[in-house]
Amino acid sequence: MLIALNKPHLVHSKFTDLEGRPTLAQFGLPPRVQIAGRLDHDSEGLLLLTDDGRQNQQLTDPRWKAPKTYVVQVEGTPSEDALARLRAGVVLKDGPTLPAEVRAIDEPAWLWPRVPPVRFRKTVPDAWLELVIREGRNRQVRRMTAAVGLPTLRLIRVRIGPYALDGLTPGTWREI
Repeated sequence: MLIALNKPHLVHSKFTDLEGRPTLAQFGLPPRVQIAGRLDHDSEGLLLLTDDGRQNQQLTDPRWKAPKTYVVQVEGTPSEDALARLRAGVVLKDGPTLPAEVRAIDEPAWLWPRVPPVRFRKTVPDAWLELVIREGRNRQVRRMTAAVGLPTLRLIRVRIGPYALDGLTPGTWREI
């Protein structure tokens, strides 16, 4: 069984939490599913879960290099130089990243409101990017955009390889 879940903002990608923070346990998922990959608590969007250990290993194995597509709200206005740097790969503290596919986009019409909302500042513009990476380092997209002067305000994963959100609202899931 493979499940696609739209993980809401501030939900932890685990089933139990000793500090009482929101987890995946609240979404009525089938028993014995495991998380295939991770998504930070302050990120939103597609999370895959499976009850098949072999499938989980395939989905999380770095050799698979599945493209992961994100819609990212950034602070600032992306220059062509900043986008070119992301496309070439960015040097982070833990080494260079693989090149990313990136393009500026309009705010998606399908986007749900975030709770709590992203802080709005009249004097600081923001913009939206579609970013595709083939790695999965800790907080990688946030660190990449910050490295080119575009701090991430909101991060939504919309696709992993062939699997997509396809209309799932936050907190809902479906079997693929």
